[in-house]
Amino acid sequence: MVRISLFLLLAALLGVSGCHGDQVQDRDRVLTMSTTTSTEASGLLDHLLPEFKADTGITVRVMSKGTGAALRDGMDVNADVVMVHDVERENQFVEDGYGTKRYYVMYNDFIIVGPEEDPAGIEDAADIAEAMRLIADAGEPFVSRGDDSGTHGREKQLWEESGLEITGSSEPADGAGWYFSIGQGMGQALLFAEEKNGYVLADRGTYLQYKYGRDAQYDLEIVYEGGDMLENPYGVIPVNPEKHPHVKYDLAKEFAEWLVSERGQEVIGSYELLGSQLFIPDAK
Repeated sequence: MVRISLFLLLAALLGVSGCHGDQVQDRDRVLTMSTTTSTEASGLLDHLLPEFKADTGITVRVMSKGTGAALRDGMDVNADVVMVHDVERENQFVEDGYGTKRYYVMYNDFIIVGPEEDPAGIEDAADIAEAMRLIADAGEPFVSRGDDSGTHGREKQLWEESGLEITGSSEPADGAGWYFSIGQGMGQALLFAEEKNGYVLADRGTYLQYKYGRDAQYDLEIVYEGGDMLENPYGVIPVNPEKHPHVKYDLAKEFAEWLVSERGQEVIGSYELLGSQLFIPDAK
């Protein structure tokens, strides 16, 4: 009886030890990614990450925020990998030693969303610079994310291209009464623009998700699109283990290489909403 009890006790201890080992292993296969709000709000990550986990067994824990904040997560070692859309800042992140390499992943584009009747008359503008001037001249409501995101960064570039007088922070100098900087993500900016019946710069993927992917009706339409200034490329960057030795670099690199592999690019390209492809694979 004593021998049987000892055997059972030993078996129980081994079982607990085995379970603990599995739990540690599972925990070690969790990757933390800081990424721009558009990859989450568009629904892409809900489509992409389960496929990645099925192929690799790696779980990706997502922190969604503006590009600037996502890159700061990498600098402050709050993330193992970042996926954002501001090429200039991404390259600087790598040059400063915080990231190992920028992998080209995909692109979509920016659009100007506004009332269907287009009171500022931007639909027939010669280029995006003229479109921005027309909105300012008309004094029609324009909603800025104002959150240091990639979208906000591109918006500031567009105001600089417009030829209007701008402030030191690249906002319209005469924006009182029509320019609304809200410090929020893309989804909230879209909703605020609808409330104001105004204009907003949006990434196409998030706009389509809000327009057609929800039960709630969204009334604003695409009123301006096209041109090089509205191209929107995304990159993924593993955080540099030489700068932060405890990051899960092997998992981050596996994730980045999966995204740019034939398999990852096929998964990205297969994400559609009502027959519209939201992101174009662009591994180089």
